[in-house]
Amino acid sequence: MRKSLLTAAALLAGVVAMSQPRGSRLVVDADAAGIPIQPTMYGIFLEDINFAADGGLYAEKIANRSFEYDNPLQDWKTFGKVEVLTEGAPFERNPHYVRLRYQGHPAMLCGLQNDGWFGIGLEKDAEYRVSLWARTVGKAKESGLAAILCDPSGNVENQVLAMAPIEVKGSKWTKYELVLTCPKTIAKAAFRLLLWDDNPEAAVDVEHISLFPLDTFNGDENGLRKDLAQALADLQPGILRFPGGCIVEGTTLENRYQWKNTVGPVENRPININRWNYGTFERIFPDYYQSGGLGFYEYFRLAEEIGAEPVPIVSVGMACQFQNDPAWEPNCKMEDLQTYIQDGLDLIEFANGSPKTKWGKVRAQMGHPEPFGLKYLGIGNEQWGEAFMERFVPFMEAVRAKYPEIKIVGTSGPYSGGEWFDDLWKEMRRLNVDLVDEHYYSWEGFYEKRADRYDNYPRTGPKVFAGEYACHGSDGHKFNHFNAALLEASFMTGLERNADIVIMSSYAPTFAHIDGWQWRPDLIWFDNLRVMRSCSYYVQQLYAANKGDRVVPLTMDGKPVVNANNLNASAAIDDKTGDIIIKIANVSPYSQVVNFELPSNVTAGTRTTLHSDNAMAENTLDAPETVIPQSVEIDMKPVPDPKNEWIMGVRKTDDGKIILSERLGARTFAVYRFHR
Repeated sequence: MRKSLLTAAALLAGVVAMSQPRGSRLVVDADAAGIPIQPTMYGIFLEDINFAADGGLYAEKIANRSFEYDNPLQDWKTFGKVEVLTEGAPFERNPHYVRLRYQGHPAMLCGLQNDGWFGIGLEKDAEYRVSLWARTVGKAKESGLAAILCDPSGNVENQVLAMAPIEVKGSKWTKYELVLTCPKTIAKAAFRLLLWDDNPEAAVDVEHISLFPLDTFNGDENGLRKDLAQALADLQPGILRFPGGCIVEGTTLENRYQWKNTVGPVENRPININRWNYGTFERIFPDYYQSGGLGFYEYFRLAEEIGAEPVPIVSVGMACQFQNDPAWEPNCKMEDLQTYIQDGLDLIEFANGSPKTKWGKVRAQMGHPEPFGLKYLGIGNEQWGEAFMERFVPFMEAVRAKYPEIKIVGTSGPYSGGEWFDDLWKEMRRLNVDLVDEHYYSWEGFYEKRADRYDNYPRTGPKVFAGEYACHGSDGHKFNHFNAALLEASFMTGLERNADIVIMSSYAPTFAHIDGWQWRPDLIWFDNLRVMRSCSYYVQQLYAANKGDRVVPLTMDGKPVVNANNLNASAAIDDKTGDIIIKIANVSPYSQVVNFELPSNVTAGTRTTLHSDNAMAENTLDAPETVIPQSVEIDMKPVPDPKNEWIMGVRKTDDGKIILSERLGARTFAVYRFHR
């Protein structure tokens, strides 16, 4: 009797088990009030590293266009009688210019050649604006110049691609412009400027030589390279943090980034040597300077054009702590701190002030009378210690006193944890700053296991800005491979689940020139003509494009899906459409069945996956679509199950819930959108 009862119980258990979906069951509570996701949640961090600005996003083609590098003729090849002068320069803050003189024979040329940054990229049938300031010298009242686009490679018989004359008239500095059309696409062209005059008295002074594509992002004259700016816009960012990064600090305070030097007429913006000019011993680029052409006005305009909140960072009066010994006294004296504080206050006035104010007037004169609507200001980058707090506190207090509406972004230092991190967080809480900027460049294990990083953060006090992060692969795998992107995607489910604490985030760095990088991995790679969006780029884009408005509970066995069966997941609701959005990462090397329990009113769905069988696969400039998102429609029609057996597809439970059973591939990140 007892045996038969046990046998019957075992058989019944087997039937029940057969009727239940196998694999992980994820239950979404779509009716929960949820946690609001801020529009600022996913954004962009721009720093001029890896030739991201000059030579990259900034569309200028000429390097050292105003002859202001420490070596005034660096990046220029000269021939004939070429002289660098300063007396009588047209621009106070860019005092150098060149003088070209007749060589003494019509066949002996005098001029300059510039190869830009790693060559000049030109496109077939594209138009390029040549502009320069010039004047005649001596007895000749008129002299001729020739502007030339050329192919300097050794396998062409005629190097001239396009050429046009410039008639320089009079001894007064005058701006001259012309447009050249390139007849073919060439990645490494050059620009030449010749003295084109056989008058023995011919002599011309030339300053601020510029070569710009007419077709820039949004058609701005002092604009941005269109394909790179479009890659930023396609990220649908909520914020744009700029201009750094370590360049805010500078190797010394003298070469820190100073925003006031980057506004006003572009030809009178002084250059600055880039902190990354000699940032690493292994990869030195001694001609890495900042022209200031991509300045704070252009950054604010870019943020406006791509729909992002601007988050500028200003110097707190401390040079880069990684490059300086405190014994050298690299920081500003406390009695000089007011200069730095005033720069911060003036920046807010530049962004938001009336055109009747001093700095609001500068903005208006540049073409933007309306305020930019600045809401956030970062004070310092990733400094630490008593020297930082001594300067941060009076800076913050001054901003709050004059502009209480501005939200202050503090810092937790350069690392994801440790003594500096803990001490800074304690101070930031004491001061009740609005956001704390956390940075963590870490290895695979951190991103694979730390999706719970913010689960136990205090729910009151400062919010988190995950301002710089990226998975740095170990064992020689420090590049933009798929596995790093997958682990970032897995980690980011924790950012979204904790949207009440984390309200901003941005991958770093964003740009890298394939011929001029000093740091990797990077979000977007480019050369003179092409752009490549990395695997990590597509993770960022998928999150931003599927952000939703509210985080709602997504559970497995009654708990959040955090490091559960090698799965990390989050769920959100799009209030405009009612869509349920689930992001899920399977970081294991094997596929597994997942069962989504959904409300009964789900009618349709899509699944977008990012996957590669090769964990080390990467997109390249030659193969930019090696790993890209793939989207498919999900058939939400219930599958008949007359035998009450577990099957893949859609089933309805007795209480009307929908169960979608799917096999999620090994090492796969997926975004599900369920329509109601």
